[in-house]
Amino acid sequence: MNGPIDVSEVLAIFNDYSGDDIAYRLETWWDLWQYNEDWSLSPARIVMSCFEPEFDNGSESGSGEQEDLRIDFGVDSHYLPQTEIAGGAKLIESNIKSLLRLVHELDAALPVEKRKLETESGENFADRLQRAAAGNRIQ
Repeated sequence: MNGPIDVSEVLAIFNDYSGDDIAYRLETWWDLWQYNEDWSLSPARIVMSCFEPEFDNGSESGSGEQEDLRIDFGVDSHYLPQTEIAGGAKLIESNIKSLLRLVHELDAALPVEKRKLETESGENFADRLQRAAAGNRIQ
């Protein structure tokens, strides 16, 4: 979906489909600080996928053990400290706070028991971010 979305419009589309073996996928964009010769707020791709209990989401986990919500935040560099670029630490920290705010808002709005945060590296992003934050002052 491009531009601001009307949640009721999205829900109406999703309501046309139901069952224990389906998934919902929403691909959209949000503004993050990105470096391209200078820092600027630019659109970055994000994909949210919600899985019904019997949907095979491609993970090694069996039905009922896999995550309910998968959020793909795209390129890792939007969230990992870039101390070699002037001003990078503060702006990447802003991106991380934005990411965490989104995750907490989704947690509050959806009955999610298990979620997985992904980036294009495929590594567990929460673990990777925690390791990176340990060496910096990200809160």
